[in-house]
Amino acid sequence: MNAETVRERATSLPREPGVYQFRADDVTVYVGKAVDLRDRVQSYADPRSARIRRMVDRADDIEIAVTDTETQALLLEANLIKRHQPRYNVRLKDDKSYPMVQLTDHVAPRIEITRDPNESATVFGPYTNKGRVETVLKALRETYGVRGCSDHKYSGRDRPCLDYEMGLCTAPCTREIDLESYGEDATAVERFLEGETGILADPLRREMDAAAQEQNFERAANLRDRLESVEAFHGEGGEAVQSAGHERAVDVLGVAVEGEDATVAQLRAEDGKLVERDRHGVDAPAPDHESERIASVLAAFLVQYYAERDLPDALLLPERHGDEEVAAWLEAEGVDVRVPGAGREAKLVDLALKNARRNVGGRDECGMLADALGLESADRIEGFDVSHAQGKSAVGSNVAFVDGNAEKADYRRKKLTDQNDDYDNMRALLEWRARRAVEGRDDRPDPDLLLIDGGAGQLEAARDALETVGWDVPAIALAKAEEQVITPDREFSWPSDAPHLHLLQRVRDESHRFAVQYHQTIRDEVKTVLDDVPGVGPETRKQLLGRFGSVENVREATLEDLRSVAGVGEKTAETIKSRL
Repeated sequence: MNAETVRERATSLPREPGVYQFRADDVTVYVGKAVDLRDRVQSYADPRSARIRRMVDRADDIEIAVTDTETQALLLEANLIKRHQPRYNVRLKDDKSYPMVQLTDHVAPRIEITRDPNESATVFGPYTNKGRVETVLKALRETYGVRGCSDHKYSGRDRPCLDYEMGLCTAPCTREIDLESYGEDATAVERFLEGETGILADPLRREMDAAAQEQNFERAANLRDRLESVEAFHGEGGEAVQSAGHERAVDVLGVAVEGEDATVAQLRAEDGKLVERDRHGVDAPAPDHESERIASVLAAFLVQYYAERDLPDALLLPERHGDEEVAAWLEAEGVDVRVPGAGREAKLVDLALKNARRNVGGRDECGMLADALGLESADRIEGFDVSHAQGKSAVGSNVAFVDGNAEKADYRRKKLTDQNDDYDNMRALLEWRARRAVEGRDDRPDPDLLLIDGGAGQLEAARDALETVGWDVPAIALAKAEEQVITPDREFSWPSDAPHLHLLQRVRDESHRFAVQYHQTIRDEVKTVLDDVPGVGPETRKQLLGRFGSVENVREATLEDLRSVAGVGEKTAETIKSRL
């Protein structure tokens, strides 16, 4: 639909409030509401974003429904979006760009970082600093020994795995610790994640002081850095809400706007305890007066989000929404709406605003990514990664994301020929995917973009495979070390808070997780090259890994460093050095 067609269609519309639908091939692709249908529809003759321009170009018809009031238009818009799930509308949903921590509900709970938590797990977050989360989880596991392994790795073991030898797990799998004691440790971990910082900070501080007394300054410095991460972990806000005695549920909202994109951050408190943090994208067309922008976003969000959800007892807002119909609706539903100016409630609104500003503009990640890469679309992305243990049990993963969300029904995985060559492994994986597509043996649609986990070498190997088979799909890579986006023509270093970078990171991290998970399922046991070194038994291996942290660090250690480990004499140290 071109601009002239939109203008002609708009001239026949009434100047009344209502809802309009852009349709393509009898399918609703966008729903909007308007105070003045004629003016609002006419504005689409000159779209203000690439996403809306693509929608208008695709549409072939416009349908309208007139309402008596703007409030009715808001409610109708919310219902139509829920019913039709139009492609170009923002669908209010939890932000998946930030990691969470979950404790599973197993008899021996597992702790892990995830962006897709289990419904039955106890979940904490989301958190904005993944590096800090990883540091804190390692400290928790070293202190309390809570397992992080998969169910497959946990079940049916007759001896503990490498995590036990490295002091990261107390091995409830083989009952090196009884389940009652393990449960107490898991409870301590949960108490920390709920906000009791001292339960982890205190033992770390004691260990740091002891290391300093022993003049082990490198160890003390590492513990100091870890302690700082632990003490900063709850700095993003975990305060309870002090509300009126009859208010069991209180929602706190913060809004940030950038261009036509807005983010609403929502904090939920129940019985005085902060229990949820969510972020939601909202379309934010410019109002008549810029000063009304936050108010208009709040009014639209309140109706769209709560139209089919339970309303809280109270709402804390950063400012008045200014919509009389919305105010009347909330009052009739018994919701107390407050705009706090000071005190604990004002601090919570500030926290919500901070959360919103961290994600503003992140709604149309796919469109932003397509624009940044010069692609027509990036709505469907497939990610690829390989995993092996020094060439053994090599596997590849192929994950799919649609409109920025994981499409798990379209995940695929493949066993690869065992070889210790990441480039050849990636070439084989992409050739397998490309041949299935070209020969019509893959029931999935072709993606708009392929994302390779790795650097320029992995990307070149992938593109070789695509060229060999003749599958014409754009491919890029994301290098983890510097988070650089690598294309065939250039490299991008996007800001760390760029929404389209977050999208690529989610795809990359998920392809990596899926590859590692599959690799672990086909390995009978975790082994290291230390198992094959004469004179190194289980206890010595534990001491070596505990001292140096990894096989790679053992390999780089000097003979003097190796001899400093209990149980390693001069002959054994020389054997380790020569064998590694």
